[in-house]
Parts: sequence; C-alpha cells; structure tokens
Amino acid sequence: MSRPRVYLDHAASAPLRRSAVEAMSAAMGVTGNPASLHGSGRRARALLEDAREDVADALGAHPTEVVFTSGGSESDAIAVLGGWRARRETRPRVIVGATEHPAVIGVTGEVPGTVVAAVDADGRLDVEALAARLGDDVGVVSVQGVNNETGTVQPIAGIAGAAHRHGAWFHTDAVQAAGHLRVDFGGSGADLASVSAHKVGGPVGVGALLVRREVRLPPYGLGGRQEGGVRSGTQAVMLAVGFAAALREAESARETESARLAGLRARLVDGIVDGIVGVRVNGGVHVSPAIVNLTFEGTRADDVLLLLDREGIDASTGSACRAGVHQPSDVLLAMGRTVAEAGASIRFSLGHTTGAADIERLLGVLPGIVATARDASGYAAS
Repeated sequence: MSRPRVYLDHAASAPLRRSAVEAMSAAMGVTGNPASLHGSGRRARALLEDAREDVADALGAHPTEVVFTSGGSESDAIAVLGGWRARRETRPRVIVGATEHPAVIGVTGEVPGTVVAAVDADGRLDVEALAARLGDDVGVVSVQGVNNETGTVQPIAGIAGAAHRHGAWFHTDAVQAAGHLRVDFGGSGADLASVSAHKVGGPVGVGALLVRREVRLPPYGLGGRQEGGVRSGTQAVMLAVGFAAALREAESARETESARLAGLRARLVDGIVDGIVGVRVNGGVHVSPAIVNLTFEGTRADDVLLLLDREGIDASTGSACRAGVHQPSDVLLAMGRTVAEAGASIRFSLGHTTGAADIERLLGVLPGIVATARDASGYAAS
C-alpha cells in the first residue's frame, strides 16, 4: 500500500478545512441572488453579510471595508491599478517593492514611471531608502506583508507611515500573512489590503480587498457594482461562507498554530543544513513560520521537484501564479542571487495539515535526492 503524500505547498493552496466544507455544504442549497429583494434573495444576502462580518472581525476591519473578490490576484490589481486611476491626475506615480507578487509587480507594464524599490539580500525593504523616493506625486505604495516565495516579513508599519507622510495611499498584499501573523487592518496603517481564501484553508475562487472607509476607488470593470461600488458580478455566497469559516478557524488558533509551525520550520531547516552541504536558507530572520526557501547548490530545481514528487512529496519552486512555467525566481534575482542560484531554489510551505512525521519523511529522503540531482547536473563540489 502506498503511503499518503506529504503536502508541503500550502503557500500555493492550502487543503480545505473541514469547517469550510461544512459551511459551504450548508449554504449550497440556498437559492437566490443576494441582490434580489424577495425572500430567497434576502436569505442569500444575510449569509453573505454574515460572512463579511466574520472576515472583517478576523482581520481587524469594519464590515463596510470588506470587498469580496475572486482572490488575491484580483484584489491586488484592484488596489494598485484602481488606486492609481483614482489619483493619477495629481499623483501619477506608483512605488512597489522589487519582490512583489506578479499581480503587483506587473503594474510596471501598465503605469508609466512606476518605481521599483530595491530590497537587501534577505528580501527586506529599507524604510528610509523607500521614504527618500517618495514625493508629492506618488499616489500609491504597495509592499507585500509576507513574501510568498521566501516568507520574508516586511516592516509594514514603517512603510505605511512613510507613505502617509507624503500623502500616498498604502496597499499591502496580506495573502501569506493571514492565518500566520496578526492582520489588524484597522491598526496597520494600510489603506488597502489583499487576502485570499484558499491560502487559509478556504475555497479557491474567493478573496477580499480591505478598503479603508476614507478611500474611494473607481469601479473596476463594468457591471452592477455589487461590492461597494468597486467590483461587479453576482457574489458567490457559498464561497464567501466557506472563506469566512476557514478564516475564523485559522484566526482562532493562530498563535498556537504559528508557534507549532515555527517549531516544524526550525526542525526542517536544522535537519537540512546539518545533513546536506552547499545549502543556503533564503529570507533572513524576519520570516513567516510557514515558509522555507532553500538554494541547493549545483542542482536544477525542476530535477529536485520531480524526484520529490516520485517520493510522494509536494513542494514548489516559488510562486504558483506563473501558469506552470518555471523560470529563475524574479524574487531571488531581486535579492541579488545569480541566475544559477535562483534556478536551484525550492520552497517548502507548511500549514494546518503539516505534522512532524511529514518533516521527518522529507529529511529522510532529501539528502539522496539532492545527491542525485547534483549528479544529473554534473556538479562537482569545490
């Protein structure tokens, strides 16, 4: 009998939590468009608004600040492009971090003159250096709270403060922070924040953009503007309910769960560094407890992934938002790694289904896998 697979790719998509499945199952039989005025519509609307309140409560926001979207990428795009469109007449510039998610860094191709703020070797932004690039012509600053590839945690409060001193709106992609670090929208200084359900054990296809009440975004696309006048389309009540249930569960156990994952992460890093030569841990000391990014010198990441897959272990090379096409990580390149180093890096990401046995199973096979991958690449250790 084959052993169960070891899933170490939670940052790409976390397994559905039972609470989300049960909540969605209960909502599945509800008929009615939440915009309709009849009884069935009102029932659907009540479920949607209950979910909105739960999401707001979990993230330190007011319910009117929660705009449901299809996920993190759409939330990022609405925040950055919508923020730019709202302010471009007087503040046409946008500043983004060099290691942002593709949904944010992609603004460089849409907004002329976008400034990309550099990071250090650990992927951290220098707040003072960023502040020096701010001016009264900057409308939006966007910096990810937790990097999706390396787990690097950014000094969000300092960046938000610098943006506000110059009158810029501040957006943060909090997709990888939710469920692992405290996301307090009201106290964070952020004007806009993105979250996604399937990163916390909710369903794929729903997320939220938190929009501070003082901020006014233009409509994004055409349609009925169902979500706060910003996003159009009939809301997916069942998905919103599943999102809220997963987020409630993740938040209720966040402190103990983060401590548990930090212990597993430490065991993973120590075991790999002690057992394999030529390994570099990426991300520095300010990192999420749920993400480990490692460079295995002399390997090709695809070779390592295929060998792991053969052993029943799921991992990744970084962002899952590139249509399955592997290329050297732009994040690691921005951190000063060479093309070869960026192409030899693997991300292991942990979550609510990860246990100590999963880590030990990985540690048991990884030295042999790396040795095989190095032989295949013709690597000769110096």
